[in-house]
Amino acid sequence: MKSFPIFINLIHKPVLVVGGGDVALRKIDMLLRADAKITVIASKLCNELKHYEKLKKIQVRLKSFEKNDLTHSVLVVAATDNGKVNSFVSKTAQALNIPVNVVDEPALCTFTMGSIIDRSPLLIAISSEGNAPVLAKFVREKIEALIPHNFSKLASIMGSMRDSIKGRYETTQSRRIFWENFIDHPLVRQFLNQTKKLSNQQLMTLVKKNGIQKKQGEVFLVGGGPGDPDLLTFRALHLMQRSDVCIYDKLVSKDVLNLVRRDAEFIYVGKERDRHTLPQEKINQLLVKLAKKGMRVLRLKGGDPFIFGRGGEEIEMLMEHKIPFQVVPGITAANGVSCYAGIPLTHRDYAQSCTFVTGHMKDERLTLEWDSLAKPNQTIVIYMGLLALSQICEQLIKHGASKGLPIAVVEQGTTSGQKVVSGSLSDITQKVDKKKLQSPSLIIIGDVVRLRKKLNWFS
Repeated sequence: MKSFPIFINLIHKPVLVVGGGDVALRKIDMLLRADAKITVIASKLCNELKHYEKLKKIQVRLKSFEKNDLTHSVLVVAATDNGKVNSFVSKTAQALNIPVNVVDEPALCTFTMGSIIDRSPLLIAISSEGNAPVLAKFVREKIEALIPHNFSKLASIMGSMRDSIKGRYETTQSRRIFWENFIDHPLVRQFLNQTKKLSNQQLMTLVKKNGIQKKQGEVFLVGGGPGDPDLLTFRALHLMQRSDVCIYDKLVSKDVLNLVRRDAEFIYVGKERDRHTLPQEKINQLLVKLAKKGMRVLRLKGGDPFIFGRGGEEIEMLMEHKIPFQVVPGITAANGVSCYAGIPLTHRDYAQSCTFVTGHMKDERLTLEWDSLAKPNQTIVIYMGLLALSQICEQLIKHGASKGLPIAVVEQGTTSGQKVVSGSLSDITQKVDKKKLQSPSLIIIGDVVRLRKKLNWFS
């Protein structure tokens, strides 16, 4: 972050705007919404600002800007069409440590005005740090469409109830859980979606009735997908924002982790070759222990929790201890990575079935149903098999597969670091070694790999 996002209380505070044209008008309109006490310095005013002066919304001085004009201001905006004047305003304000914004001149600003979504008292501001204001406006429009205007009324009601809720629930965590349960209530959701009208009294009654029944925690078993955060489900994102602690694996991308609630506790339990941060049994016990403390535990896994994710083992333990849990499926690596690599897993002309296997070796050997895997007209997807690649190719050829059978190895699939190396069973090992591919990598074997030349779309 080059700029720290902050909201300033400008109610009845003196703010100076230098400039009297249309650009200044847009900034003044925003400042008036914040109930600032605005003084405008300009050689002339546009018609709208003349009208504002008559209505006594602003004070006006028809003059040139001087150093002494900043004596009492807490904020300054320079919005003239004269570069020298704007630069002079900026230097003068900075010398006095007064925040200054110069329109369309990021280098002269100590603060920028974000693109605002106003659901007062709920406010959202989007900033591109002055680099791309049109992009910020585009993002604002997207968010505007997602946030109903009823959020304004709901925020006011929740604000009016804060003191009484604080008196009923002693800890920050219990109060947060209460409000999240309240927002999740079907009546409130209908209200926000404007499918049901609720009065203030009805909503306040709902608040009073919406008590927390248990202090026991819950576990969210969530599939984090193959790496691209845009592939998360809405449900996954919702629970990621509600968790108190996040227990995550090596295969969860940083971009996905960044979407977990920022003040949650993070615990890494990733497994690597010959190095397990925590054995699976200890992970299972940790989930139970944290949930029994009343915490909402996010068990975040790469891909899908039930495809080579050992999610079944974890929920067995939770059920034994009667811990509430939810499971959110994720796009498994086979689906996500193959799509981003331009390789369909099935195709009428090439493959009528698809098999997922894991490439974990035991005692340096990989034991699989090689006779079955070597049969034609199918696609084989091998998870975690990079270290066993040469053995995989040798065994498939030994059991009847053609040496020319196409194969692709994809590193960091679906992310900006995606690398794809394709070849045949006879030469893929040398190609991968040359490109120095590393884990996490997925192996795709079958005639469908030939289609990558036509269908490769992601770069």
